[in-house]
Amino acid sequence: MADYKNVAPVEGFDWEAFEKGSSTEVSLEAQEQAYAGSMNKVGDHDVVDGTVIAMNKREVVVNIGFKSDGIIPTSEFRYNPELKVGDTVEVYIENQEDKKGQLILSHKKARAAKSWDRVNEALNNDEIIKGYVKCRTKGGMIVDVFGIEAFLPGSQIDVKPIRDYDIFVGKTMEFKIVKINQEFRNVVVSHKALIEAELEQQKQEIIGKLEKGQVLEGTVKNITSYGVFVDLGGVDGLIHITDLSWGRVSNPREVVELDQKINVVILDFDNEKKRIALGLKQLTPHPWDALDSELKVGDRVQGKVVVMADYGAFVEIAPGVEGLIHVSEMSWSQHLRSAQDFMKVGDDVEAVILTLDRDERKMSLGIKQLKADPWETIEEKYPVGSKHTAKVRNFTNFGVFVEIEEGVDGLIHISDLSWTKKVKHPNEFTKVGEIIDVCVLEIDKVNRRLSLGHKQLEENPWDVFETVFTQDSIHEGTIIELLDKGAVIQLEYGVEGFATPKHLVKEDGSQAKLNEKLQFKVIEFNKDSKRIILSHSRIFEDVQRAEARAEKKAATAARKASNATRKEEAPAIQNQAASTTLGDLDALAELKAKMQKGE
Repeated sequence: MADYKNVAPVEGFDWEAFEKGSSTEVSLEAQEQAYAGSMNKVGDHDVVDGTVIAMNKREVVVNIGFKSDGIIPTSEFRYNPELKVGDTVEVYIENQEDKKGQLILSHKKARAAKSWDRVNEALNNDEIIKGYVKCRTKGGMIVDVFGIEAFLPGSQIDVKPIRDYDIFVGKTMEFKIVKINQEFRNVVVSHKALIEAELEQQKQEIIGKLEKGQVLEGTVKNITSYGVFVDLGGVDGLIHITDLSWGRVSNPREVVELDQKINVVILDFDNEKKRIALGLKQLTPHPWDALDSELKVGDRVQGKVVVMADYGAFVEIAPGVEGLIHVSEMSWSQHLRSAQDFMKVGDDVEAVILTLDRDERKMSLGIKQLKADPWETIEEKYPVGSKHTAKVRNFTNFGVFVEIEEGVDGLIHISDLSWTKKVKHPNEFTKVGEIIDVCVLEIDKVNRRLSLGHKQLEENPWDVFETVFTQDSIHEGTIIELLDKGAVIQLEYGVEGFATPKHLVKEDGSQAKLNEKLQFKVIEFNKDSKRIILSHSRIFEDVQRAEARAEKKAATAARKASNATRKEEAPAIQNQAASTTLGDLDALAELKAKMQKGE
């Protein structure tokens, strides 16, 4: 209200006449001076204090001791919901009198005029101030502080994580200014800082009373992938995921939920770092201690696969009680395989207890024991000479490994694949995964391995070949492979022979070529080693040799005949000479006799 204590009566005023209704007129100038003297002296753009004299939802009426009261929108006081009639507020005089004669005031501008100084003063004095939360923004909230828009980071709203920012919009709260950027005039405030000091004192008191093994009630404050943070009433503790349950936990949300009240036990704490390790599972007995005392090796149990590894599977047969099924105990087969080939996480399985150590809380299980070991009756089921079908598992350079049934493996040596085909590698003969017919040749029960054959399913054709490919017999063949040491020749009946380079020379002197069909002579047949040595050149070479031998023989015979003729002619001549001489002698003798008689 206006202050009338210092208002003096107009000098020379006739009060007696005034009371009688007949006062002398006072000059207008004198009246204005008297009225003006009763008002505060204010000017446009001044910042003054005023008193709230009335207010409603839309307007606040403020008296600054001027000839008229000012009206300010209630929205300018949103930051101060406790405003009431009689409160003193600072206002900025925009205009002493508008067209309607109204005093125009602004509380917002008054605050802004002094806000920067007020903000810096509050920071320097570590002062607690009030601010109005205007709205949400990225990463936090916008707060009206002395008319300045300050930033409240989400992490500085409270000591606990805030999940719903909207509940703070429109509220007036206490803050501390924690940072000011003078260049850009940015202000950062914190509400969390106000309660941290108080919480720090509470923490010291709480930690000072903590003891290992103590059970406390707390509230789930935050859930992470590695554990759960629990508010113990001003101080936080962590329940690691491994301490939530005796069983395996993949996600802590499976066990607890936010804001849930739970009892926890103090496992450990650090006064300096203020770390508190909590446990939840420790409040219940260990499942191994409650395990059926009658359970023993050889018993069958039901469980669920909770963890898989290449070497085996962990099966939970009761909450917190697990057994390992090693991959070697999943099948009677000796093939190295991964446990994932047999089961997966979540599978319900039946198993047999193989070992049980209650002190060490360890158990090993097996599932192959649910079936009979096929090697126990191997001689009866797969006797020597019996024929079966098998699946090709893998190759080596010396043979093919096959599986007749799960757990029963065998080897077909490369030499037992075919009677006739020269197999360099088993992949030329069959493929992994194919079904192949086999015959049991030998049983090795100790090493759990069968010696098998494929060619033995047929009679040995070499008994017949022995009568067909006799030495020096000639057969038609095709060169199917050329090697440095010679060539492989495909003969009739699917049998193969071999010829060295010198036996591949043709009659015209050229060398035989791949896929060429020629006549070949058998120069060697070995039934035991299943080897046939052939020669093409031997065919015409033998003819040439035969002709040469015939010519030589004919020449020799001719020579012998000539020599014999000469030997026969010599005595004849001699006989003729002799006879002639004798005849002559007879004639001479006769002549001589006649002469003697005088004839």
